[in-house]
Amino acid sequence: MSAINPRRWWALLVLATAQFMVIMDTSIIGVALPEMQKDLGFSQGELQWVFNAYVIAFGGLLLLGGRLSDLIGARRIFSAGWVVLIGGSIVAAAAQTAWVEVVGRAVQGVGGALIAPSAMTLLMMLFAHDPKELGKAMALYGAAAPAGGTAGVFLGGVFTEWLSWPWIFVIYVPIGVATLAATRLLPAVGSSRGAVDVLGAAAVTGGLALAVFAIVRAPETGWLSTGTVLQLVGAAVLLALFLVIQKTLREPLMPLGIWRVPRLGSANLAMALLGAAWIPMWYFLNLYLQQVLGYGAFASGAALLPMTGLLMIFMTTITARLLARFGAKALIGAGLLVLSAGLLWLSAVEPTGTFVIDVLPASLVAALGMSLAYIPAMMAAMSGAPQAQAGLASGIVNTTYQVGSALGLAALTAVATSQGAGRLGNLPALTDGFSAAFAWAAAIAAVGGLVTLLLMRGDGAATAAAEQDTAPSGTQGEKAAVSGR
Repeated sequence: MSAINPRRWWALLVLATAQFMVIMDTSIIGVALPEMQKDLGFSQGELQWVFNAYVIAFGGLLLLGGRLSDLIGARRIFSAGWVVLIGGSIVAAAAQTAWVEVVGRAVQGVGGALIAPSAMTLLMMLFAHDPKELGKAMALYGAAAPAGGTAGVFLGGVFTEWLSWPWIFVIYVPIGVATLAATRLLPAVGSSRGAVDVLGAAAVTGGLALAVFAIVRAPETGWLSTGTVLQLVGAAVLLALFLVIQKTLREPLMPLGIWRVPRLGSANLAMALLGAAWIPMWYFLNLYLQQVLGYGAFASGAALLPMTGLLMIFMTTITARLLARFGAKALIGAGLLVLSAGLLWLSAVEPTGTFVIDVLPASLVAALGMSLAYIPAMMAAMSGAPQAQAGLASGIVNTTYQVGSALGLAALTAVATSQGAGRLGNLPALTDGFSAAFAWAAAIAAVGGLVTLLLMRGDGAATAAAEQDTAPSGTQGEKAAVSGR
């Protein structure tokens, strides 16, 4: 922008609200899941689609949303995303059957995939004139994410307990309308010419959805059944097709050269495993509180507030200081190992357990691990990218986290179901299933921590590699880039 926008801080409020609501959309459903299961007829295994439908659409289309933002204009895509999110919320609130609910959640995910990248683009435009202001704006925008997660846990319990679960979606309608009215505060962005990789977006989203569907159905149909094998093969073909498309198109969603950025690969692996461990923990902890300990929706939400509160405090006030002192590699590795310890502690839950003994201390340890690893992994993925590719690197790492979350939840739901989590009313069997899911999630987090400590470059080595990668001497720069994969 050629001039400083005098309304930029009001505009930031609009963008932070969007971030708040997009993140809240993943946490607000947690405590409402058992009530939705009763009313809509979800089986114990199918219930995860209320979460996965959103993250598959969100993660699979996030890069497409960023591309559309560049071509059509960030404010237009931001507004369009809210229109789509409002529409999906209405469908989800009005659903009378399980699969209509899933469709509504998927539409919400499409809206989120349009909102998130366009909001980041608008933020950069508003504050690019002053690095100090940009840093403050990024901190406030980033704080909206854990705040949204915390508010979602609380509001989900309030709405479900004293109104009804559809209200967790109804709330998006007035807030969405108010946000649309406030978009006049955002800078207008012109359109530009370029191609849209719709085929690539369809391939990666379809491949992810088919893989999750196959894993969800495998406990019923058999892992070696013809249907499961064909579905997994089909998913692999679609994901391979996505890579071929990215390699051949002139303007792909994800230029494969981005993977030459130092630490991008290792940071994305860490994010995938972080999502695969953290999201199943959050999902099964909600079910354990309500289906085994007998908590109501509000009590369940309140029980998770200490964990989400710790996340918000650490992410906004402490993690950045630790990152400056110890570096990303140490924090990511340690955070994943601490998360693993908390999950292993949770795996010892009992059918006759109590919140204070069985849940609270273990959940706080897990939350500490998450808060140590998440922001450093994001920063590690983006820090080595040239400025022109920073947005792409951010989109990729966000996508990776969503993909890891969806696949991890599908796989651990299959594990939990096979160990008894599908036997509603049988408290020992349910506990055995949830315990197995916690134990496998602990193993995933531990692998992530060890792999990070063994394979990720330290901050100094990554900075040197990035400087070599941007060196003017072509041959040396190319060699350094290849070695940084």
